[in-house]
Amino acid sequence: MPVRPALAAVLGSAALLTLAAAPAHAAAPAHAAAPAHAAAPALAAAPAHVAGSARIAVPVHAVPVHAAPGESVTVDTVGRLAADGTVTLTGTYRCTGNTGPVFVTSALSQRDPRVKHGIGGTVARCDGTTHTWSNSGQVSGETLQPGTAHVQATVMELRPVGLVPLPVFHATADQDVTLVQG
Repeated sequence: MPVRPALAAVLGSAALLTLAAAPAHAAAPAHAAAPAHAAAPALAAAPAHVAGSARIAVPVHAVPVHAAPGESVTVDTVGRLAADGTVTLTGTYRCTGNTGPVFVTSALSQRDPRVKHGIGGTVARCDGTTHTWSNSGQVSGETLQPGTAHVQATVMELRPVGLVPLPVFHATADQDVTLVQG
């Protein structure tokens, strides 16, 4: 697998895991975004991990609580399902104020809403204008069928904070889509 799609898939998975692990009260609305001036995510006040003689604080969660105006991500209502099982999802995004690399990630579920499959990732430009995104990938462990599915798209930044870049979510969207052959 080429490095860029593999990196995007890993980042997408990390974003989904971070969202899944965040406390329910910290979750932002579907259109939420982190302000460009937002502080770094909260760090654990609980015991920090020890690496050698250095103490490292671990992020508790990185889900923004406030939305930034003018940032968004959309998911088109039709996704493509190729004969070889490759899914292609598309949409638009708009973001501003990044200091680290930004990606548009997507995840799809069809039969069981608890099982989400990361579908590729796209490098994003946060210049305040609306751009299109397109992510493609294959799922393992499940055969997708044409018909209804659910997609979550996220605009996620890896903001440099100390030694470790932390995820900052600019926008998320949930959308029911129809997968069509083609």
